[in-house]
Amino acid sequence: MTDQIVFYTHPMSRGRIIRWLLEEVGQPYETQILDFDAMKDPAYLAVNPMGKVPAVKHGDTVITECAAICAYMADAFPQANLAPPVGSKLRGDYYRWLFFAAGPLEAAVTVKSLGFEVSADSKRSAGWGDLGDVMDTLEKALTGRDYLVGDSFTAADLYVASHLAWGMQFGTIEPRPVFKDYAARMTSRPADTRATQIDDTLIAAAA
Repeated sequence: MTDQIVFYTHPMSRGRIIRWLLEEVGQPYETQILDFDAMKDPAYLAVNPMGKVPAVKHGDTVITECAAICAYMADAFPQANLAPPVGSKLRGDYYRWLFFAAGPLEAAVTVKSLGFEVSADSKRSAGWGDLGDVMDTLEKALTGRDYLVGDSFTAADLYVASHLAWGMQFGTIEPRPVFKDYAARMTSRPADTRATQIDDTLIAAAA
C-alpha cells in the first residue's frame, strides 16, 4: 500500500474544509477537481457512492464525510498535532465537538436554511432540538476559551470554525460576537490562508 493522498474536491464545496485540513497536515497530496456533474460519473461513484465531495484516498483507504476525514487524518498524521493523543481524556471533548458540528450543527442549520421550522412538539424527536438550542450550546462552549479542546488547536476547531465562518458569511448562522471572534482567530491560521488562496484561484480560473 502506498501512502499517497488523493483529494477529491470542488473549490465551491465543503472540500474547502478539507483543503484547510490538508494544509495543516503538511503532507504532499494530489488534488482531483470534479465538476458537479462528474461527481455522478461511475468512476467517482466507485470512490463515493453518494456522489459528493470531498473525499480522500490515503493509499487504499477511502474516507468520505468531512468529520470522518478530519478524525482520520489527524490520527494518521499525529505529528501535525491536530488531535489529543490516543488515551488522553481530552479525546472526549475532541470527539464531542467534532461530531456536534457534523450532527446537530449541520442538521439545524440545513433545516432552517431550507425554510423548515421545528415545532415545540417536534423538538423531542429532532436529535438537535432546534437551531436556538444548538447556537446557545456552542456559544456556551466557546465563551471564555481560546479552543474547544484543552489549550491547543485541533481538527475540531478547524471543523467548527469552518461551519461558523461559512454560515455567518451566507446568513444561515447568527453572527454572535463569540462566534465572530472565534472564527476570525481560527481562520487566520497560515494553513487556512494558503487553502483559501488555492481554492479562490481555482474559482477565478474557471470564471
